[in-house]
Amino acid sequence: MIGEEGGIVNEEENSQEEAAPSGPTVWQLASSLTSVKGPGVGLEKDKSVDKLEPDAGEERTAVSRRHFLASLAVMGAAVGIGTQVIKSPSADAALKATTAPATTKAPLPQWTMVMDLRYCNGCNSCTTACQFTHVLPKDIEWIKVYTMQDANGEQYYLPRLCQMCEDPPCQAVCPVGATFRNDEGIVLIDQNACIGCRTCMAACPYESRYFNSQPTPSVPRQPFPPSPEWPVPQQMNTVGKCVLCAADLSKGKLPSCAEACGMGAIYLGDLTSDVAVNSRGNVVKLSQFVQENDAVHLKEELGTNPRVWYIPGHGQDYKESY
Repeated sequence: MIGEEGGIVNEEENSQEEAAPSGPTVWQLASSLTSVKGPGVGLEKDKSVDKLEPDAGEERTAVSRRHFLASLAVMGAAVGIGTQVIKSPSADAALKATTAPATTKAPLPQWTMVMDLRYCNGCNSCTTACQFTHVLPKDIEWIKVYTMQDANGEQYYLPRLCQMCEDPPCQAVCPVGATFRNDEGIVLIDQNACIGCRTCMAACPYESRYFNSQPTPSVPRQPFPPSPEWPVPQQMNTVGKCVLCAADLSKGKLPSCAEACGMGAIYLGDLTSDVAVNSRGNVVKLSQFVQENDAVHLKEELGTNPRVWYIPGHGQDYKESY
């Protein structure tokens, strides 16, 4: 995580040797901290989605970001609860809510992102946080903020990162199988297998891949060992890209770009539990959020089936402006 002074917060000294915890996903916790209507995890509509000010005072489905993140460690004690709604964030209540046997495997999350362009102000905090977290040089931007113009000539900003395609052309063309999708839908690169041919870069229609031409940098102690889920440091003569901070997700943390967005324009979502959350603690029902706000995919006509949604600001037309 990015600390208040810009440093990496290493919460556990021996975290490199620890395995990812099992238990409820971040989205099951989100369900327990919000109002629920009827069976399942049907969250009430976040009324703030129709406002231009994230701090609108009207009643809405939201939680304290600090409460939300602080509760994650406590909720790790509840194993095998599937998508049940937990009524209390305490460990005791979580265990009482567990009705399935401990051996029952909870359904895996399927990660997605939503970029709410109504709130993006082009500050580039997401880019800076990503570069810091992954020790990237200034010319490599795994998330890049573009200045765009809509059909009415009005300026807006568009953060572009790996679109985590369900049918990624980069994977199809890799001659050594270095690019792959994990079981949670995140497109990753095995830099130990990558031969640096850059075929995947040419195949990516979103220009979200970068070639590491500089010598492998020395990096400070990291919270995880190097892996496709945490490719730090980047290896020279290999290709790198956004990995959605996959290792952090297993700890119940937001990706660094979403965490750093003070406007709450970046949501991390889970298709399995149909929930999304941003850095401000706003929790929304994912399917309802994207449908009611006319969210779109970039270049969806290419059939790559991206997992990143974009909510246009008022009056924007993507097909004409992107």
